[in-house]
Amino acid sequence: MTTILDHGLDLGPATVLVGDNGSGKSTIIEAIALAYGLSPEGGSTGAQHRTRSTESVLADHLQLVRNAGTTRRGYFLRAETMHGLFTYLEANPSMSGPDVPFHEMSHGESFLELVVDRFRGSGLWVLDEPESALSFSGCLALLGVLKELVVSGKSQVILSTHSPLLAALPGAQIYEVGSWGLRLQRWEDLDLVTSWQAFLSSPERYLRHL
Repeated sequence: MTTILDHGLDLGPATVLVGDNGSGKSTIIEAIALAYGLSPEGGSTGAQHRTRSTESVLADHLQLVRNAGTTRRGYFLRAETMHGLFTYLEANPSMSGPDVPFHEMSHGESFLELVVDRFRGSGLWVLDEPESALSFSGCLALLGVLKELVVSGKSQVILSTHSPLLAALPGAQIYEVGSWGLRLQRWEDLDLVTSWQAFLSSPERYLRHL
């Protein structure tokens, strides 16, 4: 994390963070969301729910710089806390439209419905490993929503993922996170992409070593 503290991080319209488990990408995503004023367990800048504080102190050392006139709207989605967020939304119904019965949907369906319902207009849209809730077609649907937000020119998207599909978000800068810190990388050169390509072309090479 010293890379960010020492040199900062210039966020374009779309930023994707990839890396192995424990590399720190979710810590960075969470810290950006917190520094922006979003709930660490998901939601908008107005969400107040919290079950157990486990956040890194990185957010306390970040300063986000907004362009003049930039909206303060935003939303943070992390698959691991979706059940708690849905319960919070159920207890605090929307004042601007009909409530969506998220708890009555499948995990993936509710995740996509929340994105469609809340990711509208200009804002900062932050997602932490959303592929854990989604099928292949669900990931494609999410990618379509995020692409439209970026193309509008009024929003920023920040995403951490293990999915080569989501990492292919059009127009995104991709940072590979690891022991080296953060490094800009082309999609086709990501370890994530080359590893999946190698496995899909010859799964038996990997399975025989298990």
